[in-house]
Parts: sequence; C-alpha cells; structure tokens
Amino acid sequence: MKPTAKQVAHAAGVSLSAVSRAFAPDGSLDPDKKKRILALAHAMGYVSPARRTAEAIARNTITLVTGDLLNPFYPMVLDMLARQLQAVGRQLLVYALPGGVGVDAVTDQILAARPSGIIVTSAQLTSRMTRACHQHRIRVVLMNRIQRDIRIPAVTCDNYGGGRDAAALLLSRGRQRIGFVAGLADTSTHTERARGFRDMLNEAGQSPYLQADGAFSYQAAHTAVSEMIAGQRQPDALFCCNDIMALGAIDAVKARGMRPGEDIAIVGFDDIPMAAWGAYRLSTIRQPVETMVRETVNLLLDEADTPPEEGGLRIVPGKLIIRASA
Repeated sequence: MKPTAKQVAHAAGVSLSAVSRAFAPDGSLDPDKKKRILALAHAMGYVSPARRTAEAIARNTITLVTGDLLNPFYPMVLDMLARQLQAVGRQLLVYALPGGVGVDAVTDQILAARPSGIIVTSAQLTSRMTRACHQHRIRVVLMNRIQRDIRIPAVTCDNYGGGRDAAALLLSRGRQRIGFVAGLADTSTHTERARGFRDMLNEAGQSPYLQADGAFSYQAAHTAVSEMIAGQRQPDALFCCNDIMALGAIDAVKARGMRPGEDIAIVGFDDIPMAAWGAYRLSTIRQPVETMVRETVNLLLDEADTPPEEGGLRIVPGKLIIRASA
C-alpha cells in the first residue's frame, strides 16, 4: 500500500493541512517545516495527488517538436498525427520553435512535462537533448529527417529516390537545361533529394544547369528564380526541393510572362494541398504522410523491451504525381 498524506502528517508530527500546503507551490508554510515534510514524504515514497494526476497525463502525452509550421506540409503532418494519437487514447503537445531558436531552448520544458514520447520533425535534434531523453528513458523518433550522428529511430520518405524520380521526369520530357532550387544545406531532406537528383542527371550525361538557393521558403525561391530567369542563361526546367518553393517558382515564371510546364517545366516535392490547385497544377513527389505518421506512432508506442536510443531507419517510398507544370 502506498503511504497516505495522513501517514506522512503523523510521521512528521504535523497536521494534514500542513502536508497539503507543503506540496502546494504557493502554500504558506515555514520553509524549514516544508523542507522536513517533503524530505520525509520522499523517503516514505509518498506521491501527492497533484503529482499522480500529472504523471497520469504525462503517460498519455506525446510531444511534437517542430520548427517550420509556415510550410503547409507540417500542418498536414500535425493534423494526421493528432488524429492517429487520439485514436489510441493519446494526446499531442506541440512545441513550435521560432526561426533561429534551437531545440535546446525548450529541452528543460519538454522534460519537465515528462511525456511518454517525443517526435522531432523540422527541428534539429541535438546531442544534449538526446542524452537528456536517454537519461529519462523517454523514447524519441525523428520524422521526415535523418541524423546519422545520433542513434535515434527515424521515419522518412525515400528522399533520394524522389530526387531521382524528379530528374527522370524532366529528362523524359526532353529538357536539357535543368536547374535546381535548393532548400537548406544542413537538412537531410535537402541533402538526399539533391543527391538523388544529381545522380540521375549524371547517369544521363547531364549536370544541374543552374542552381538557386530557396531556403525552403516561398519568398526566397520566388526572388531567386526571378533573378535566374532574368539572366542570359535560362533553364528550361526546375526541380525545387519542396513544394512551397515550387509554388514561388511558378509565380515567378508567370510574372515574367512565361508558361509553367511549357517554357519551363517545374517539379516540387511533398504534394501539399496547394500543389493540386488550378493556379499551380504542380507535378511533385508525394510524401506518404499517413504511412509515415503510422510508422512513427508505432515506433513510439512499441512496448518491446528495447532501449529508446535504438531502433534504426524506416524509409517509405514516395509517389510521382504528374500535373501540368511538367
């Protein structure tokens, strides 16, 4: 039987209300008496009702750490993740990091909530947070990214294969001056998509005709592509490392009086909802979000006696979606 507050009060020689005040953050009690009650309660193994409630909530909570909710792909992930967790009786807590803020800034807050699992999407996981989660035996899964220097389970789309498929589509359309709009160089999504794209071009005896830095941003890509097509060396096709940059590219091409899909073929990656809109009709690589979320949840809720730092990599194939832009 777990000790009760009444037993703690009796052992400490204080009233029952004094025990309650000792565990209340704003409870009025002599500091020495509070310290003595808390030390005795800890030694006896007493857990306050408030702490029991918090621990019960934590056992059913999954924390999502993300850093790019401006990209419509991640709200898609968030919605599907919340639905799948709800279906298994779990709730989702979201930490959205503003630009320039690393995950270390919220590590203490996340650990204080003691979630049963943590999903990291567009934020970069650090070795400090990794060690802290290991120490607290909290399972962590990376989704839509890989960090080979950290032994954490990960679920990702086949970004390399998707990059190859994008290049193959543009080559099959007879395009000879194929440009590349890059994302962020320190992310696995950019690295793998760019590697697959370049490898496919190289096998066909080509290389990227031009490259622009789009920073996974609509505005940055719009500006970069506007400058690219205003020059003397114009591409006849573009592979953009994600859809939001591809939409910026399409709008830049239209503003120049050119026709997407005819004057310049454009391919993106993700298949966000806007990709299918009539104004864009973007050819893209569809990420299998539902499957990726399901695999991520399965890894988090896996009851097997496996240390949280072990797990491996699960790669899910994407699908080429052909629309009018290519």
